[in-house]
Amino acid sequence: MDNPSPLRDIRVVEMTEALAGPYGGMMLGDLGADVIKVERPGTGDQSRAWGPPFVEGESAYFLSVNRNKRSIELDIKDSNDLNVLHKLLESADVFLTNNPRMSSLQRARLDPDTLAAMNAGLIYAAISGYGHTGPKANRSGYDIIAQGEAGLMALTGPPEAGPSRFPSPMADITGGIYATIGIVAALYARDNRNNGFGRGQFIDVALVDAQTTWLANLGGSYFATGEQPKRLGNAHPTVTPYQPIRARDKMMIIAVGNDRLWRRFGAILGIESTVMRDPRFDTNAKRNVNRDPLIALLEAILVKRDANDWIEAFLAEGIPAGPINFPDDTLTDEHILARGMIVELEHPLIGAVRSIALPAQLSETGPSYRRHPPRLGEHNEEIRALAASQCSATG
Repeated sequence: MDNPSPLRDIRVVEMTEALAGPYGGMMLGDLGADVIKVERPGTGDQSRAWGPPFVEGESAYFLSVNRNKRSIELDIKDSNDLNVLHKLLESADVFLTNNPRMSSLQRARLDPDTLAAMNAGLIYAAISGYGHTGPKANRSGYDIIAQGEAGLMALTGPPEAGPSRFPSPMADITGGIYATIGIVAALYARDNRNNGFGRGQFIDVALVDAQTTWLANLGGSYFATGEQPKRLGNAHPTVTPYQPIRARDKMMIIAVGNDRLWRRFGAILGIESTVMRDPRFDTNAKRNVNRDPLIALLEAILVKRDANDWIEAFLAEGIPAGPINFPDDTLTDEHILARGMIVELEHPLIGAVRSIALPAQLSETGPSYRRHPPRLGEHNEEIRALAASQCSATG
């Protein structure tokens, strides 16, 4: 079997752009699905123009989230092109779209009801800023809007600064992940031999909802107390010391998550008779309240040795610790490489194109990386031929 991946018999028609939808489509492709990316003629996915950097005219942004797909250019306002798309959807398993307005989808005859009448088994996944229900339904929304709306930007950054956007589009990425989870669950519900109900369903994923899930423990604290969470910068709201901290040559991260680790940590620093005996620090709750004086005392000791020396000493005693890497450190790290987290595919214009792998490593039916990120319309002829063959087969 040339592709033992779990979704090898699944066909996905992806009509999305930017990041959330393409990221979800790429994950489905990594899991073996045949992903057909539908793009506007001439310009395609808007992220094809996002840059620099560009490599041989191809956007690095687009290349990062569009492997394992075939590209076809279709103008859905053209009746012939719309007919091609409908023919593809009549036999597809999944339709993935990120059009924020259901009224637009209805005008184009690409809404859930229309497509369900054509293909009762179709899984219809819609990613949008605010979803298709609720008082803010159908508003346009990008990642940064979701980060702000969902309460994360207000809490990100040092206490003395203003709100900060997370540097990568985490609302988009999370939305793509949740869409993929929903699609896989809907496929299972459709096809499970024991309790499958044999038809598709509509999946509504909002970036704001996806981003809101990142409040998790912070939301739990708010529900418990009614108090507004504080902006803590790099500190943990309920565990101390659990943050970046200064060594002699650079910052490092320590995560002393319980009193057992605290005792080991104190022994390494040689503070058993000083800091460890201070009643301000003898429980995690007290260390949280007295975080600032504690960190000052710890840094006065930690700045006497280099970060890597401390990290090795902490790890030897089972205390979680690590460096603060830049992306070039991470993407060349021997552990990341050994884990197969960097994908390299040959592109006809560029040569080797690298991207970041799917992190779910299944022992028997894991991801596969088969197709380079497609050039715009690279597969026009073969996909049109596929639609035509389905048309002749059905009538």
